[in-house]
Amino acid sequence: MSNAPDTLQYTKEHEWLSQSGDVITMGITDFAQSALGDIVYVQLPKVGDSVQAGAICGEVEST
Repeated sequence: MSNAPDTLQYTKEHEWLSQSGDVITMGITDFAQSALGDIVYVQLPKVGDSVQAGAICGEVEST
């Protein structure tokens, strides 16, 4: 049995998405966190920027 909320949508790349109105919050699963190790860099869009479905919208670098 999973502890994950039913409202989350998951990708094959171990990311999750939650939508509230026109705002989408994105994160990574526990599995992805464990696999990444220490995160050393994150690049995200600026607050208010629009992103297109299917387009790369950020970058995470880890050790």
